[in-house]
Amino acid sequence: MKVLLIKDVYKLGHAGDVKKVADGFGRNFLIPQGLAVLATPGALSTVERIRAKAAVTRAALNQEMSGLAEQLEGVELSFFTKAGETGKLYGSITSQMVADALNQKMGTKIERHQIESEPIRNLGEHHATVRLTIDLNPKVKVVVTREGESTLKDGGKGKAKAEKAAEPVVEAPVVEAPVVEEAAAEEAPEAAAE
Repeated sequence: MKVLLIKDVYKLGHAGDVKKVADGFGRNFLIPQGLAVLATPGALSTVERIRAKAAVTRAALNQEMSGLAEQLEGVELSFFTKAGETGKLYGSITSQMVADALNQKMGTKIERHQIESEPIRNLGEHHATVRLTIDLNPKVKVVVTREGESTLKDGGKGKAKAEKAAEPVVEAPVVEAPVVEEAAAEEAPEAAAE
């Protein structure tokens, strides 16, 4: 099925493009959502008007979101979770968790649908893409560490040093037990038994 896009559709095309899509995708999603119309001769005559209108809207939206994109670029989110010995997480870090962390840290209103990332299931450093507009897609760094470990930049080489520094060295007071009295108490019942 050939459709004429009325609005920008992520990973499909810009408004005014004619695309060939699967029948179900066009009939059940694009057309009911108002994102496209069938590519009929009458609809194709309005292509230039749709492109011009969409270019103006896209430019205004990109200008509005460019400040937020600059703020989000290079943001680092840290997650502390339980993991096995091999580094595999017990559960995963989902796009909803990334969106919630971004909203809490930056004070934004990003939804989980705008986060493009597979569920994170291993310890380490990962990247997630935030889709603000079709042109603005800043990347966010997601660092996942095991609960109780520190996030060191040296690749974990300083974990032992950090753990030693975190645990204060406390010397236990030396308490001398009355060893002589216990020995005398043990001998006394034996003497009485004879």
